[in-house]
Amino acid sequence: MSEPTIYEQIGGEETFRRIVDIFYARVEADPRLRHLFPRDLEPGKEHQRLFLMQYFGGPRTYSERRGHPRLRMRHAPFSIGPRERDAWLEHMLTALVEAGVPEPARSVMETYFRHAAQAMVNQMENE
Repeated sequence: MSEPTIYEQIGGEETFRRIVDIFYARVEADPRLRHLFPRDLEPGKEHQRLFLMQYFGGPRTYSERRGHPRLRMRHAPFSIGPRERDAWLEHMLTALVEAGVPEPARSVMETYFRHAAQAMVNQMENE
């Protein structure tokens, strides 16, 4: 018998929906980030939810619909510096707490988000 995935540990799709909804509500109100996102946030919310669910052990719907995630390539057109990285990470970590993600899953997710946020940085001048 295998250990439950993070997806299973935190409550599956409903919890990921809460995380993404909280995150996007914070992004929508944040002038540091809002300009990086399209007017209609719904498609991005869906993509992020499906990606996170898959990454943390849930259904592979993201890859079935969109192929390989290619996160750096998908984010390359946007100017992402330390300020944007920090704002994104702040909102994502807050979303984990507000969505009630329990330990030890929260720490695993936080570690991933810290690495992912740093990997998306492509501009250093706003440090």
